[in-house]
Amino acid sequence: MNIAINPIGKISTPYPEKFAIPRQPGLVKSANGIIYFEKEFNDPNYLRGLEKFSHLWLLFHFHKTAEQGFKPLVRPPRLGGNNKQGVFASRSTFRPNGIGMSVVEFDSIHHHNNQLSLTVNGVDLIDGTPILDIKPYVPYADNINQASSEVAQYAPESMTVEFSTEAKAKITKIEHTYPNLKTLIQEVLSQDPRPAYHKTTEPEKIYGMSLYDLNIQWRVSNQINTVITVQQK
Repeated sequence: MNIAINPIGKISTPYPEKFAIPRQPGLVKSANGIIYFEKEFNDPNYLRGLEKFSHLWLLFHFHKTAEQGFKPLVRPPRLGGNNKQGVFASRSTFRPNGIGMSVVEFDSIHHHNNQLSLTVNGVDLIDGTPILDIKPYVPYADNINQASSEVAQYAPESMTVEFSTEAKAKITKIEHTYPNLKTLIQEVLSQDPRPAYHKTTEPEKIYGMSLYDLNIQWRVSNQINTVITVQQK
């Protein structure tokens, strides 16, 4: 049976590449996303009443990894990146239908120049991700207090993030273009985006990540992330 699914829009986010995207939604609250709706769904009536909900479910397509296919076993980062687990017992991007889901915070709805858009907070999606559906988050049904998990029971511990004098100066210079940039960098790095097998890497190693069109470099020493430079590409 063939099932045709057409995206209702695409989301614009601060993450141009997979590296540094938080492993779950809501961990980086300052990461805003804007969903721009396709022509067929570019009608404010589709979103009427959505502002009555504080949070939303986004269903989306893992378009960047879809062509790589899938396997029955994957290596979840929370298991150290070495132990295998069934793909349906994980949130891996390498899935048979490439469908993901995230809970995000509702922010605002805009309709300017005949373009409908929806702004949400706390996203964990790569820039340009196709959005398949939007559903309201209903607390009494979606929040299961007695739910349990033997894997990823707790949120990862946050790391301390510091900024060099050079990085602070650069952020101050461009913050009018990138509001809340320092907070965004701080929240992303506090999640320690390094691969699990890099946790014991030598302290002099310099890492880099992209946010918007910026290249951010940092170093880890004594469980402290220090931002060295912030450069525009």
